[in-house]
Amino acid sequence: MAHNLSDRPADRRAGFARWLEGRDCTDCWKAARDADTESKEEWLAAKRAAEQEAAVAWAKQFDMPQMEGPAKALEWGERSRHQLMTAAHTALVVEGTWDEADWAELEEKARSTTAAGWWIDQRDAEGTDLLELLNAASENDRGTENPFR
Repeated sequence: MAHNLSDRPADRRAGFARWLEGRDCTDCWKAARDADTESKEEWLAAKRAAEQEAAVAWAKQFDMPQMEGPAKALEWGERSRHQLMTAAHTALVVEGTWDEADWAELEEKARSTTAAGWWIDQRDAEGTDLLELLNAASENDRGTENPFR
């Protein structure tokens, strides 16, 4: 692509011309960016699908209840629950001092918290904080046993 350098001071034209030589033209840059965006979107979609598959298999294996909430939040809630529960198990049981009885108690509390939004809100929490977070969960975050919700 041709550039008009006449608007630049004479002593800055050569440096700017050298800089331009190492750059793609605007059209080439946009094409590369768009292709990169598409590949990132494909990668992210594949990653989310694999995470979702793992979360569903985990929930089935450990008898976790279905998430509740808006349809668009359900899968994200499942992934968030799986990731946080896995991090908590690693931190508290594998690397920590908890035994299986302690973990079973936490799992029961987790089963009673079915609001997808609650799990999404906790997605960045440390695994070691999960028990405290579950204890703080409100009735709105728990199952549908309450007919007045």
